[in-house]
Amino acid sequence: MGESGAGVFLGTERLVLRRFTGADVDDLVALDGDPEVMRYLTGGKASAREWVEGTLIPLYLEHYRRYGDLGWWAVEERDGGAFLGWFEFRPTEEGERGEVELGYRLRRAAWGRGYATEGARALIRRGFTGSGVERVVAYTMAVNAGSRRVMEKCGLSYVRTFHEDYPEAIPGSEHGEVEYAVTAGEWQPRGFDAGSGILGA
Repeated sequence: MGESGAGVFLGTERLVLRRFTGADVDDLVALDGDPEVMRYLTGGKASAREWVEGTLIPLYLEHYRRYGDLGWWAVEERDGGAFLGWFEFRPTEEGERGEVELGYRLRRAAWGRGYATEGARALIRRGFTGSGVERVVAYTMAVNAGSRRVMEKCGLSYVRTFHEDYPEAIPGSEHGEVEYAVTAGEWQPRGFDAGSGILGA
C-alpha cells in the first residue's frame, strides 16, 4: 500500500498520510479490535467487520469525493509502510469548510512516539495555510490525559467540558467530554507549525 504512493495526501518526516481504500478493511478491524485503543471511545468494544466494510469505508470515500482534502486519512510509517492508524480532519458541518474536527486513532505500538502530534500538526498547518480552514476543534473524554496532551502540543486550548447522553456509559464518562480548539489567527502567532516536518505539503 505505502510503497506505491497512490493516494498520498501528506507526508511528514516520519509519516505518510494517504486515502483509505477497500484494501484497508483488515487493518481497520485490527485497530478497532484492540480494547486499549477503544477504551475511551466504546469502553473497549471492537467495531464489527461488517460495519467497517459497509459503512466506514464508504463514508471515507464519500468525503474524498465531496471535499477532496478534508476527511479521514490512513497513516503509515514513512520507513517500511506499516499501518499505524488514522487521522480525521473533516468539516463539522455538512458542506462547510470553515471549521473542521481533528481526531486520531493509532495502534498501541505507535503510542508514545510523538506520531499523533506530528500528524496532527501537519494537518492543522495544511488546513490553515491551504484548505480554507478557519477553526480546528477536537474532542475527547475528560479523563483521556494522553489525547488532551496531544491537543495542547498542537496549539489547541481548552474550551469547555460537557456531558453527552450515551446509550451505554463507559468508565470515565461520568467526568464528561472536553472540547479544545484553535483558530487560524491564534495558531500563526504561536508558531505551533515549527518543526512539524512537513514534506511536499
